Amino acid sequence: MLKAGVLGAGHLGKIHLKLINQSDKYTLVGFYDPDEKTAKKIVAEFGYRYFDTIEALIDAVDVVDIVTPTLSHYKCAVEAIKKGKHVFLEKPITNTVEEAEHLIALARQQGVKGQVGHVERFNPAFLSVKDKIDNPMFIETHRLAEFNPRGTDVPVVLDLMIHDIDAILSVVNSPVKEIHASGTSVISQSPDIANARIEFENGCVANLTASRISLKNMRKSRFFQKDAYISVDFLDKKVEVVKMKNAPKEPDQYALILQNAEGEKKQIYFENPKVQQNNAILAELETFAEAIENDTIPAVSLEQGTAALRVALKVVELVGK
Repeated sequence: MLKAGVLGAGHLGKIHLKLINQSDKYTLVGFYDPDEKTAKKIVAEFGYRYFDTIEALIDAVDVVDIVTPTLSHYKCAVEAIKKGKHVFLEKPITNTVEEAEHLIALARQQGVKGQVGHVERFNPAFLSVKDKIDNPMFIETHRLAEFNPRGTDVPVVLDLMIHDIDAILSVVNSPVKEIHASGTSVISQSPDIANARIEFENGCVANLTASRISLKNMRKSRFFQKDAYISVDFLDKKVEVVKMKNAPKEPDQYALILQNAEGEKKQIYFENPKVQQNNAILAELETFAEAIENDTIPAVSLEQGTAALRVALKVVELVGK
């Protein structure tokens, strides 16, 4: 098993500690957090080993799980990679694209692997239909959350929308052509609601909305492609797949048939893919362990995390204008 250590023991860091400790892919060595009071409480409650410096933790492990504030991702990752350690970085990968690109180059130089924590890639609803998403030409996403002071130190684009940006980039096999965006701050010092329109070179258009001042939570994406509509509810972990095929000459009397202006008849079929429930955070962590063990490309590589950050930062720039 791989020896792993966690940097950062905040809300998400504690979840990572628990899951790594439960996993049969890792041995949890311990954690580091600059807040000694919090660290001692965690040690007393769970018995995890506490390291009093980042360097000591990095030296003791094979994999460094970085669950610190985004501003410190780069510094922590550089220290770990230079010592030949594999790194798992919570999203977004870093604070700037330049930092992310340097991490990519450094990881290649040191021969280590890195993965970015875009957890929605491992959402069971998305996993159940990802193979059915084939050359989508219009995508619409809504990621709405009730207000929570935690995370409002960054724009809603980097807090919420980046999840959908990454998911979209993973299924649209085309470079980004143009981005339009708007948004506003309502409660926070940074934008609380934003909308972005991403146009790809192959003609696909994605319309994304993210808000952290909604009255209800929603995390839905809709993919429209030739003869199919696919809906993914990331929150309730449900999917809907509607497909159209050429109608048979003698359709069943209960078949749902549509006829276009040219007289072509299409029959509508409803599919219900099985959603295999999982713990998405555990799945992403264990997938990373498998990539290390098998020497394969991680499911969400540093390059993919950088691509999502690049688009997200462009949206932030446009929203700020």
